[in-house]
Amino acid sequence: MSGVNDTKDKVMLDDVGMSPFLRRVTIFASGGPFLDGYVLAIIGVALVQLTPQLQMTAQETALTGVAALAGLFLGTLVGGYITDLLGRKVMFTIDIAAIAAISIVSIFVSSPVELIIMRLLIGVAIGADYPIATSLVAEFTPGRYRAISMGVLAAMWYVGATFAGLVGFLCINLDDGWKWMLGSSILPCLLIFLGRLDIPESPRWLNRKGRTEEATMIVHRLFGMQVELEKEAAQKTRYRKLFTHGYFGRVIFVGTIWLCQVVPMFAIYTFGPQIMEAFGLSSGHEAILGDIAISLFFLAGCIPAMYLLNSLGRRPMLIGSFAMMTLTLLVLGIYPDAGIVIVVSLFALYAFFSGGPGIMQWLYPNELFPTDIRASAVGAAMAFSRIGTVVSTYALPMFMVTYGVGSVMLVGAGISVVGLLVSIFFAPETKGRSLVQTSALDDGKH
Repeated sequence: MSGVNDTKDKVMLDDVGMSPFLRRVTIFASGGPFLDGYVLAIIGVALVQLTPQLQMTAQETALTGVAALAGLFLGTLVGGYITDLLGRKVMFTIDIAAIAAISIVSIFVSSPVELIIMRLLIGVAIGADYPIATSLVAEFTPGRYRAISMGVLAAMWYVGATFAGLVGFLCINLDDGWKWMLGSSILPCLLIFLGRLDIPESPRWLNRKGRTEEATMIVHRLFGMQVELEKEAAQKTRYRKLFTHGYFGRVIFVGTIWLCQVVPMFAIYTFGPQIMEAFGLSSGHEAILGDIAISLFFLAGCIPAMYLLNSLGRRPMLIGSFAMMTLTLLVLGIYPDAGIVIVVSLFALYAFFSGGPGIMQWLYPNELFPTDIRASAVGAAMAFSRIGTVVSTYALPMFMVTYGVGSVMLVGAGISVVGLLVSIFFAPETKGRSLVQTSALDDGKH
């Protein structure tokens, strides 16, 4: 069978080779991060047209930017728990259909209130997909490929944001171009939905729920009769487990590094063209092109990181990345009037070094929690981080007008410093360990 040598020796699921099926799981699971990047980035360009057309105030613009993030908070928190209760497969297709429906309705908004509601709803649907997709990928993927698979998911966020910039660039001068921008996500939704239909339930989830026979049948059908699941005792999903037995500390740790990575990044994406203009990158098409260039560097940073995480390790990658991210934002804050080449170069460096933490925010929660609460943990950590992103994204436009873009960058550097310190003192090393080994609390080390 695919991914396993033809031998009578038993092979554990965590040790099988990569196969076409495993690649397909990763590709279609990455549709959620793609849509998140696309939806978040496209609104920054669409607001260029929507703000004057709907006569939006500064507060309404800020609420529009923050609505999707608030939706992500709700969606990931509730979606993770439902995924652990009902299974990965049930939610794997429902939420994509919901995103498509909301995208269509968004074309017909006629007031700021309607726009804010649609952004909130699409955020809920996309937020629900994160714990579903990442748990499914982690539970199918062999240990030595897990960092790469999670790296693909992280990279697809930036691919989505880059595509959003390109669509915005093409539509910005069209009459009602914002309608094409907000409705365009229906196309990737359709492809993702079709690709996910025949992906089976996670055998690890089935095994953890005591449905051992079903789990074994799926493993044997996909990987061969030689493959066995690692032993895990059957457990009911209890959300309160996240707050006991040392797991709460892990939630706070993952949520903190997640917050420190995404707060500056989300601010850059949500209001990218405006920030580029503030740094002197003209306006309109030129500002959008500058934003696209930054997206490509975010994407490029994921590629070496996904391979170095297996050789260098999780902890050194996280510490080194946060150190470089802090330095670049600090220089941007001190010298906001630097030339265009310097500004873009520093943004590019920040984007490049964010690749490591961008992958770790997906990898750590899936490695540090057991199967019965894995999706709930992803959701809880992401929800924790989104509290900061909601507040910061809402405040960014007004803060930038009052204090200038240099002060915005200095605040971002301060947030990144927090991520650096938390990584130095609390980041564990999970390289080379199976999901069962890393999720088990042993010797009080958590």
